[in-house]
Amino acid sequence: MRLDPAHLEHARKVADAILYEGYLLYPYRRSAAKNQVRFQFGVLMPPGYRELDDSEPSASQTECLLECADDAEIMVVLRFLQLQRRTVQAVSPDDGNLREVSTLYLDGAEYTSWDEAAEREQHVTVPAGRLLEEDRNAEFHASGGQSEEPLTDSRGRRAGRLVRDWAAADGMIRLHAERVAGPYQALKLRVRVENHSTSRDRLRTRTDGLRQALIAAHLLIGVPGGRFLSLTDPPEWAAAEAGQCVNTGTWPVLAGPQDCTELMLSSPVILYDHAEVAAESPADLFDATEIDEILTLRTMALTDEEKREARSSDPRAADLIDRMDHLPPEMLDRLHGAIRYLRPAAGPDPAAPPAPAPLPSGVPAGEITGRPDVPWWDPGADRSVSPETDHVVVAGVRVASGSRVIMRPGIRRADAQDLFLAGRAATVQAVLHDVDGDVHLAVSPDQDPAAELQRSHGRFLYFAPDEVEPLGSGSESRADQGAGIPRPAGKAEEEPIAELWATTTTPPGGMRGPASRPGTSSQTQGPRDAAGHQQGGPAWPAVDERPEEETEWSHG
Repeated sequence: MRLDPAHLEHARKVADAILYEGYLLYPYRRSAAKNQVRFQFGVLMPPGYRELDDSEPSASQTECLLECADDAEIMVVLRFLQLQRRTVQAVSPDDGNLREVSTLYLDGAEYTSWDEAAEREQHVTVPAGRLLEEDRNAEFHASGGQSEEPLTDSRGRRAGRLVRDWAAADGMIRLHAERVAGPYQALKLRVRVENHSTSRDRLRTRTDGLRQALIAAHLLIGVPGGRFLSLTDPPEWAAAEAGQCVNTGTWPVLAGPQDCTELMLSSPVILYDHAEVAAESPADLFDATEIDEILTLRTMALTDEEKREARSSDPRAADLIDRMDHLPPEMLDRLHGAIRYLRPAAGPDPAAPPAPAPLPSGVPAGEITGRPDVPWWDPGADRSVSPETDHVVVAGVRVASGSRVIMRPGIRRADAQDLFLAGRAATVQAVLHDVDGDVHLAVSPDQDPAAELQRSHGRFLYFAPDEVEPLGSGSESRADQGAGIPRPAGKAEEEPIAELWATTTTPPGGMRGPASRPGTSSQTQGPRDAAGHQQGGPAWPAVDERPEEETEWSHG
């Protein structure tokens, strides 16, 4: 029995996007600061690198559940990138010998030194029954090597060459299987990938480690005739076992189209089941979390000089630039938006009364009555709450608008700027109720010179009642004196927090009450991180993206 080729192709498209995620980022130039520190996803470093930095692992582990017969074959494909260094050598005009240079200009083309990557795959196949009896350990070896590409000018004269070299990489794929308890006797599969590469020389930099790393390592696991169970949304009978699966540095999801159950993709980037590449996406932009239209338009707007440098940086960047330069208008239009789901509008209700006959021509229509002064969707329509007068009891103290509190961000909050707010005094502006019935306190930090401006725009910080300490509960005198309130280490007491308060966040579930009505926005639209969390705090110093001094050679 074989896997459906169409299902496998569908899964490989997503796997390819994972393989090259972050490989080269806009503006696709090697001199850009963001392209100086590369390869962040699924990097398995050689064990020796732990002496330099123990935060990057040398192994990953995947555990998943499946249903299959003992004679079913479990097929495992390990895919990763292997770094290969490209150097440029030019013929010296003095003695005709080849010398290494950073850049070579030749007949309008530019050749530069750069770290490319080559795709590698390792395959392991074992019957499920045999794996249940005995673990399978499969060693693999990706040999090192070197290749040369001659460069000649338009008249056929030797001008230089490109030299590509790569180090050897060794590793191990360990497979283990066991039947889980329960009436269905599902199989728990464990696949562990380990980097066993060793180096003669001591690893001194991350770049040294990357030369022997397994980059963007991920797994495609297939069981023809079997059925993988979703760990994201497991069936009720398998929920307990799914919760006990241990996945380290990777997360397995169902792969292929929606009707495929025989494929699993274990990815270093967390995906949903049956992920797919949008049909409108014209090319791999190496940044799957970004909006294609934005990146495409930005790439098309690069200057000729920037495009020239991008083309010289990497063959994949050159291909990307060429495709963007010749993108048909109809493909660009498709990037603007797509309708995924359509359903027919409801037909007329046969039980509904017939529509009234139209008024004769010239007869004025009657005035519409019964319209509420406030639309139903306006928070002000809910008269059961009053943010300005509602109160909540915290530590036996009545807290309402005007109350002063100390901010104590709880452990369930994930915003780093909370470190700057902990222990500071604030004034409650409103007591808000969300649609889930939870209570939130909208506060303005004291000693904030921008507090009045923030209030005029309806922008506040939000805390749960258990995340504040009423100043009336014994700490009033300390707050009035402006002393004794804990502050982050290294921060002066008189330091204003306007610089620290760059954005605010709105409690989940949506707010009820006039304080959040349209027109008085309760949150700013600041930048967000990769997980969608709003970011704030002081701006970081700009990074100088200018390249270091380089040696340039030109042949014409």
